Amino acid sequence: MFQEYQVVFAYIIGIILLYFLGRYLADPMKIVVRLIFNTVLGTVSLLGINLAGSLFNYHIALNPVTALISGILGIPGVLLLVVLKQVYQI
Repeated sequence: MFQEYQVVFAYIIGIILLYFLGRYLADPMKIVVRLIFNTVLGTVSLLGINLAGSLFNYHIALNPVTALISGILGIPGVLLLVVLKQVYQI
């Protein structure tokens, strides 16, 4: 009889630990999902600007720096790259 209570108590403790572990790991996953979403959105925007800009002889170079900026910042990063391209146009 006492053994059954220990098993039930162990299950309750395990469920509580799983709950707190899930809550602890959910916050970093939200950040990772947001970063992946910004990366995809920024890359698609950058490729769209390069595709549309090819009609007007306008492009933004695809290199690790521009990929990092558009990946982390998303659409605002792409707009930043467009503004920087206009300001420092050679």
